[in-house]
Amino acid sequence: MANVPTELKYTREHEWAKVEGDRARIGITAFAQEQLGDVVFVELPKVGAKVTALKTFGVVESVKAVSDLFAPVSGEVAEVNEALPKNPELVNSDPYGKGWMLVIRMSNPKDVDGLMSAADYQKLTADGAH
Repeated sequence: MANVPTELKYTREHEWAKVEGDRARIGITAFAQEQLGDVVFVELPKVGAKVTALKTFGVVESVKAVSDLFAPVSGEVAEVNEALPKNPELVNSDPYGKGWMLVIRMSNPKDVDGLMSAADYQKLTADGAH
């Protein structure tokens, strides 16, 4: 079973969100990076860009596929992981740590209420839903 930290919230599209006050740190799950294989490129929005919950905010490219990234919450991009363009493999080696993608200053913190718990996400991935 893939690593699913209990303090995070999850989307059906395999993104995670770590709520930090009015901000949410975003990345993709260990399950997602395992499905993708070796990540070779990550395209992210610029600081100041607006993102909308459940809409695409970027792209992750692996040796197997190109996948859209979906925002778990709406708001403004406050930070972008500047290490990823040069080291996209951080998404594989540390998806919940150094492989984070961006921080969103949430416009509606209630967006978090619509996300999945770790237990719900584990059920989703155990059922083989991709």
